[in-house]
Amino acid sequence: MTKQPKDKTCKICRVKYTPNRPLQFVCSFECSYTHAKVVRVKTERKETKEAKIKLKSKADWLREAQIVFNQFIRLRDKDEPCISCHKTFDWNGQWHASHYRSVGASPELRFNELNVHKSCSICNNYLSGNIMSYRIKLIEKIGISAVEHLESKHEANHYTIDDIKELKVLYKQKIKALDTKNS
Repeated sequence: MTKQPKDKTCKICRVKYTPNRPLQFVCSFECSYTHAKVVRVKTERKETKEAKIKLKSKADWLREAQIVFNQFIRLRDKDEPCISCHKTFDWNGQWHASHYRSVGASPELRFNELNVHKSCSICNNYLSGNIMSYRIKLIEKIGISAVEHLESKHEANHYTIDDIKELKVLYKQKIKALDTKNS
């Protein structure tokens, strides 16, 4: 004695039907045709996404990791004023993650959390970080020895793409932890 198949809902038109064969997802030929097109489009999107990931350069991965890192810095310092000019957090302008030692001058400090702090867009963009005020406030925040360490010579970091991916994941996790802590 065989069991009668249970009624299912068509994945396309959402009509109830009794399947004629196992693994039948749709009620009719028309819905089957539409379902096949949907599956093909999803597959093509997935393949395209995977191909784009394979084509990414190291610079592309660095750019993505930098975006996540900067987001973390802004979230970490969200209740603090601008590191350079002391604009308060209720200022309606744009906030940046400002590097004390620039990425161009010291790429090895790019992802150093002591080197990057929240800054207003005016100081960061138009005043090149307003570096003199930045230094004074940075000494107050992290201490003179840490600032002198930032200003000293550092060994270059030679990140691999896998290292950069790990940094991106790490800072996404830190963002998530800060979001749950702030909620």
